[in-house]
Amino acid sequence: MPDDRRSPRDSFITVYGRMPVQEVLRDPGLDVDKLVVAHGSGGHSLEAILRLAEEQRVPVEWSSAQRVKLLAGNGKHDQGIVADVEAPGLRSLEEYVAEAPADAGLLLLDGVSNPANVGMIIRTATAAGLAAVLPSHGTAAIGPLVIKASAGVAYRATIVRCRRTIDALTRLHAAGFASYGLDSLAATTLYDADFRGRCAFVLGNETDGLSPEVEARLGDLVAIPMSGGVESLNVASAAAVLAFELARRRSA
Repeated sequence: MPDDRRSPRDSFITVYGRMPVQEVLRDPGLDVDKLVVAHGSGGHSLEAILRLAEEQRVPVEWSSAQRVKLLAGNGKHDQGIVADVEAPGLRSLEEYVAEAPADAGLLLLDGVSNPANVGMIIRTATAAGLAAVLPSHGTAAIGPLVIKASAGVAYRATIVRCRRTIDALTRLHAAGFASYGLDSLAATTLYDADFRGRCAFVLGNETDGLSPEVEARLGDLVAIPMSGGVESLNVASAAAVLAFELARRRSA
């Protein structure tokens, strides 16, 4: 059964920086739980944010600059403010496994460090109807850059919180998920592989690909066929090919 004792981390996406916070406050489709503002902050942009918060009855909590930096997880660009935005698609790994359908297909991101790639993958996976995206340790955090690259889809997508890729694979295997990794040198192609039941597809780091530790835990490796002397695709492009191949199979 899912654990009912959800932490705030499993309920909200924390946005930092004055422009991103203004944007979420102005978006009628988003619910902001609260703002946390650093003592001593000021300026016209902050005044505008506080007016918006008052109009929308969003609670404002004043705190130390150090706490705001800690909440933002970014010591350079928080600009003295963070907002907790309700994200109904966020799940802990335990919750997700308990709810996942028998034919769930998900993407597990193992050290995908570029926020633009993470955002584009979330957008693509959601558009293709995949069950979820799991950003694990070493993957860019779901912050303003990821949200921008996802065109706001990250607020509504099913995103599963997990820490280490190995731990996530262990839990997913126990729940009946078959696991696959994308590797340009794999003997089996994406179009030939037989994906049935619950499937987890692991995408590795932009430069190093899948780590040996993770690769050793996967059930199989598959390749996207390449032509014209092209060796591989950007990880977000590869995710798009994979996601829509899975969507095509579901609709066939």
